[in-house]
Amino acid sequence: MFDALVGTGRARSAAGGEAELLYERKDSVIVRVGDIVLKAHPEGVRPADLVARVRVAASTPGLLAPLEPPFPVAGRTVTVWPHGTPVTPDVDPPWEEGARLLARLHRHPVPAHAPACRGWARRVARAVGRLPRGTNDAAVAEIRRTHAGLSPWLRSLPEPEAPACLVHGDWHLGQLVHTPNAGWRLIDIGDLGTGDPAWDLARPAALFASGLLPPREWERFLAAYRAAGGPAVPPEGDPWSTLDLPARAMVVQIAATRVGRARAEGRPLNEQEEPLVRICRRIRLSH
Repeated sequence: MFDALVGTGRARSAAGGEAELLYERKDSVIVRVGDIVLKAHPEGVRPADLVARVRVAASTPGLLAPLEPPFPVAGRTVTVWPHGTPVTPDVDPPWEEGARLLARLHRHPVPAHAPACRGWARRVARAVGRLPRGTNDAAVAEIRRTHAGLSPWLRSLPEPEAPACLVHGDWHLGQLVHTPNAGWRLIDIGDLGTGDPAWDLARPAALFASGLLPPREWERFLAAYRAAGGPAVPPEGDPWSTLDLPARAMVVQIAATRVGRARAEGRPLNEQEEPLVRICRRIRLSH
């Protein structure tokens, strides 16, 4: 797939330049060629939904939209994007910018053609289901027990109707890039659609609750989101009235993903993975 994307990119890039593999995981491949980025979407993606999401991105401020409609390459659906500079570990995280972009997205009028963004419970279950079986693994067992103890709402399908907001669907700092002309923009429209905006805040909320995100950074993010009129939390007071369940579910999902990766690599849990297992136990014992 890499070679096919490189060939396609070189035919489209005005700047030329060397090809660079940016990402390859879970059936997605992302390659940079000069001034553009090409993404091969997972085989199971529905082209009609992706086309609808491209249309939404093109009409929504704050999103980096593809340069052209999706098209097939080597049996996969591909989109082409302008290149942007991602967040790097050596700079102060742009929490305020990310929060404002997210609030702006959540407040934007929902286009009539926007697809639904749901499946949150299914994503958590899928991450837990990929954990190794048939082993006497205390961390894996803890994650499974915590998932089993989550509310029947989370484990039931279909999910209840969500507020009519436009949501990103997979928000974290890695979904921000800086462009020379437009500043910070949100990328990755694979889950863009209508849904409950609280789930877009679930990942930073989960990392804060796990002790992996410093309180000051969480407060920066939350304050900027509220100041921008974000509807996912009350404008003041306790934000956990809406964030509690999404954050708990996201802790389980992140823990399952990272512990599963550690087991696949044959290594012990590191200083970020162990707290996730501990917070799973706290979640389980709190009910």
